Amino acid sequence: MSDSLKKFLFEDRSVRIESVHLTQTWLAAQAHHTYPPCVSALLGELVAAATLLSATLKFDGSLLLQLQGDGAIALMVVECRADLSLRATVKMRERALPATPNLQSLVNPGGTAKFIVVLDPPKHTPGRQVYQGIVPLEGDTIAAALEQYMLRSEQLDTRIWLAADAHLCTGLLLQRLPVQGGNQQAALSTAQESWERAQQLAQTLNRPEMLGTDQDTLLHRLFWDELLHSFEPRTITWRCSCSHERVADMLRMLGKPEVQDMFEDRDSIEVACEFCGQPYIFDAADALRLFSTVH
Repeated sequence: MSDSLKKFLFEDRSVRIESVHLTQTWLAAQAHHTYPPCVSALLGELVAAATLLSATLKFDGSLLLQLQGDGAIALMVVECRADLSLRATVKMRERALPATPNLQSLVNPGGTAKFIVVLDPPKHTPGRQVYQGIVPLEGDTIAAALEQYMLRSEQLDTRIWLAADAHLCTGLLLQRLPVQGGNQQAALSTAQESWERAQQLAQTLNRPEMLGTDQDTLLHRLFWDELLHSFEPRTITWRCSCSHERVADMLRMLGKPEVQDMFEDRDSIEVACEFCGQPYIFDAADALRLFSTVH
């Protein structure tokens, strides 16, 4: 699988390891957008991060990570569903990019940016309640911002490494798990040693290595001397909720006169999904059928 999430536990089950590697899904995310390289890299990191965090949850719904700020990037959103299907988008302001483009200068030059985490249960869940956590956007990288969020909001020690370019986005997550059962004092001591060792093993990771090394080779290079419990790899896919029929329904809501007006100076109309940018094209015959079909 070229796009997969792999998950492991240390032998004492006190440390979770997750690795994500996305090529086809990441290319699909960019297919209908042309982002500046610095913006694309940030979005790729957020895509990898959302996948990693979603896989840590026992939750049959969607996880949304959202950056909202006052910079050239007004909004950046990634949604990852329980089946590890993804969609992502960026809304930008018409302004020059900063001389030194990074997370803070692109999203938070005025210091008002927010990092938002949303857990959205399935629509038909009884007593459905959407969880939303909002914190200031802190840290120089998306990884740092997420580590701070996980520690403050979830009380979980978490380390994250992320990297992305135009062709690949990838990430590694280490998370310390609660000690359960047995001799608590001994278990805590062993767990602390495992956590410190895991961080030391991954501490040398850098962007060129992450982007230039395949997933299995990188994991072996880092943890070859550890006895790990492995889980079945999971496939990651791209899936937006837009469709030709949904756009058709939107045009029907506008009404026949307004849709007809659109064709006064053109042979076709193009409507792009506000989220993923997928274009949907309707010619005059298509438009006529919109209002001649009973729904």
